[in-house]
Amino acid sequence: MFGYYFGLAVRSLQRNKALTGLMVLAIAMGIGASMTTLTVMHVLSGDPLPGHSGSLYYPQVDPRDKDNYGPNVEPPDQLTWIDGMNLLRAKRATRQALMTEGMVPVQPAQSGIAPFHATGLYTTADFFPMFDVPFQFGGGWSAAEDDGKARVAIISAKLNDKLFGGQNSVGKELRLQKTTFRIVGVLGDWHPNPHFYQLYMGSYSDSEDVFVPLSTSRDLHIEHDGSTDCWGNSGGDEKNLEHMTCTWLQFWVQLDSPAEVAAYRIFLEHYSQEQHAIGRFARPPNVRLRNVMQWLDYQQVVPSDTRLQTWLALGFLVVCLVNTVGLMLAKFMRRAGELGVRRALGASQRTLFAQLLTESGVIGLAGASGGLLLAWLGLWLVRQQPADYARLAHMDAAMLLATFVLAVCASLLAGLLPAWRACRVAPGLQLKAN
Repeated sequence: MFGYYFGLAVRSLQRNKALTGLMVLAIAMGIGASMTTLTVMHVLSGDPLPGHSGSLYYPQVDPRDKDNYGPNVEPPDQLTWIDGMNLLRAKRATRQALMTEGMVPVQPAQSGIAPFHATGLYTTADFFPMFDVPFQFGGGWSAAEDDGKARVAIISAKLNDKLFGGQNSVGKELRLQKTTFRIVGVLGDWHPNPHFYQLYMGSYSDSEDVFVPLSTSRDLHIEHDGSTDCWGNSGGDEKNLEHMTCTWLQFWVQLDSPAEVAAYRIFLEHYSQEQHAIGRFARPPNVRLRNVMQWLDYQQVVPSDTRLQTWLALGFLVVCLVNTVGLMLAKFMRRAGELGVRRALGASQRTLFAQLLTESGVIGLAGASGGLLLAWLGLWLVRQQPADYARLAHMDAAMLLATFVLAVCASLLAGLLPAWRACRVAPGLQLKAN
C-alpha cells in the first residue's frame, strides 16, 4: 500500500512543479541552516573519549587566601605545585596524571630544517595509559623516569614525519632547549576533541607535538605557557613556580567505580582539612570532582555564539515549516474534487489522510537532499572561519542520517493540518460542484 501511495505522491507533485519546488525549497533551506549549526554543535559537544570518559575525573581544591571569599565560590581550576605533587604521590586513584603545557624550542639535527617551536605537554607517566593514547612506535616512559628527571621524550606522528620522514625514531636523539632527549615513543592517530585534558592552549587546538616528563621540564626550566593564577605576595617568576602561591597545574585521575569516586571525594575533603589545619589553606574545605563531560560543561567549552546560532537556525526552520504548511494547504485543497470523488467511491478519511501524509513525506525526502547540499555548503563556510574549532566542522554518518530524519519528520508535521483539512471536505459538495 505504501508503494501505491508513493507512486500517487510522485505523480501529484509532478503535476504542479512550481508549487512543489517552493515546498521543497522551503524545507531545504530550513534543514540546511539547522543541520549546519546542529552539526557544529554535535562536533563541539561530543565525547572526546567515548566509553572511557566516565571514569576520568578532574579534582579541585581551594588553597587561596580569604580575599574575595564567599559562599558557593568555586575552587580554582588548577592546582599549585605542592598540592599537585601531594595528590599525585598519594596514589588514591587507579591512575593519576599531573600536567602543564608550553612551547618547546626544537633544534633539528637535519641541516635543512630550521629551529622552531613545538607545542609541548609536560606530564607524568600515567598520562598515556590513562587516556588510552595509541602509539605508532615505542611507548610511554616509566614512573622511575619521572622520579629521575630523565631526558626522554615522546613525539607526535606529525613531528616524526617532519624530522624523521615517518621512520621508527625510537632511540634516536632530539634536541629540545639545547638539551638532548632520547625518543621513547611516537604517537599514533590521537586527536581528542574537545582538547579536554588541557584547555588552556585552546579547547579545540591540535594535540601536542612533544611530551616530556613534568619533573624534567622543571629541572631544565622549559618555558611554561599556560594559565597562572597567583595570590598574596607571589610574583611572576616562572622559574620559581614550585615555591609560589600560584595555581598552574592540571590534574586528572582515573576512578573505575562509584565507590572509588565517593572515596576519592572524601580523600579530597580530608586533604583540604589537613591543609587548613596546618595553615596552608586559609579557606574551609572546598572541593570538586567532575568527570570529563561535567568538566567540559562547567568550562562552557561550546562557544555561546554557537548555541545562539543553533537556536536561531531552528527558529528559521519553524518559519520555513509555517510557509510549507500554507503551500501544502493550498495544494491539497485544490485537489478537493479529486479527493471527494475518491470518498464517494468508498475511500475512507484514514486512507486519504495516509495518502496525503505520504506525499508530505516525499516532499521531505526531496527537501532533505537539497538541505544536505546546503548544509555541506554551510559547513564549508564554517571551515573558512579563523576559529580553532572550524576545521572540525564535518558531517559524520549520524548527522547525515539525522538530516533525512529531521526533514521527513518536519514535512510530516507540516502536512498534518493540510491533510486533515483536505480529508474533511464533504464529498457530496464536491460531486455537486463537479
